[in-house]
Amino acid sequence: MGRKKLAESKRNREQCEPKRHPDRAYSAFDEILELVSSFCHEYLTEDYRELCEDLTWAAYEEALPLEKGKPAGWASGIVYALGRVNFLQDPNQSPHMSSAQIAEGFGISQATMMAKARIIRDELDLMPLHPEWCIPAMLEDNPLVWILDVDGVPMDIRGAPRGAQEEAYRLGLIPYIPADRQEPEPPPQTQGKIIQFPAGQNSTPAPESAREPEDDEPTLFEGPGQ
Repeated sequence: MGRKKLAESKRNREQCEPKRHPDRAYSAFDEILELVSSFCHEYLTEDYRELCEDLTWAAYEEALPLEKGKPAGWASGIVYALGRVNFLQDPNQSPHMSSAQIAEGFGISQATMMAKARIIRDELDLMPLHPEWCIPAMLEDNPLVWILDVDGVPMDIRGAPRGAQEEAYRLGLIPYIPADRQEPEPPPQTQGKIIQFPAGQNSTPAPESAREPEDDEPTLFEGPGQ
């Protein structure tokens, strides 16, 4: 289920929730949602929290067997599955967490977490950099977001005229209008006047005591004594 359909489904469910009698799956979903939200609040970011909560909703809407097994197992699987989409395990990302840390945070084994994550990934067709399940920080450089099929030809919508970008945004194909995010060009630099001394004359040299001392500490690429 895509996030757009999910949002509509959530709105419909919230409108009729008072008339709905929670079943075992919904009770499990409610507990999983709380675990996911608390974990993201403590260890990750609000962007991760929102996406993990939406992924929990999607798992419930797709009738995944959330009532089978410990809620912590499903909660860890949701965070791990979404983390794989956004490369959460990459230490170059911020924030980042290893699979072992996620499992430990929920108090379950990695094997249980990965088994639940595999079900979620397969049933919801998740993949790395999935456009609908990326955190905002990953969207701008995600080619899957901006490469659109135009008459059978792949095109980067970021290089298209603004009108085409607006239409793609109206159709829900892109998350925002790239032209709105482009930084204005800096004003041209005015060149300063160069003052040249007459031939044979130089500027007065600075006294030895006023000159910048040379750095004798080893640099990043030099070892001691080099």
